[in-house]
Amino acid sequence: MDIKLLTVGKTDVKWVKEGLDLYVSRLAHYVPFSLIEIPQLKNVSSFSKDQIKEKEGELILKQLKNSDLVWLLDERGKQYSSVEFSDFLQKLSGRGRDLVFVIGGAYGFSKDVYSRADGLVSLSKMTFSHQMVRTVFAEQLYRAFTIIRGEPYHHE
Repeated sequence: MDIKLLTVGKTDVKWVKEGLDLYVSRLAHYVPFSLIEIPQLKNVSSFSKDQIKEKEGELILKQLKNSDLVWLLDERGKQYSSVEFSDFLQKLSGRGRDLVFVIGGAYGFSKDVYSRADGLVSLSKMTFSHQMVRTVFAEQLYRAFTIIRGEPYHHE
């Protein structure tokens, strides 16, 4: 199983990028992991929020294979404790398919992206910037693998 984190827009906040890079490098010890950044749309000032979501959605869907398990990071998704999330990952890894987590743009996902998704995951009831979510999620993914391996990173 490979894991991908698919995001809309670049990570351009320096401290967020540094944290993300740290956890991406740590994840390499546990699983084939890649970060895919879809370029931010340009010249969208005349577009509605729905038009932006549709155009971003088309770009997201182009990155997905039919065989991928796709989980959207979405405020309406299921919330997990870190231990529950590690159990969730173990169950998904048994399916033998690549796993893609998707962080949308500022306005969320199009209907087509929601239709393609296998499920929704929420990191919190709070709203975070879509850039910060990248680092927070990568850390939780790393934490989950340390829990799975019984390593001393996570404390209960």
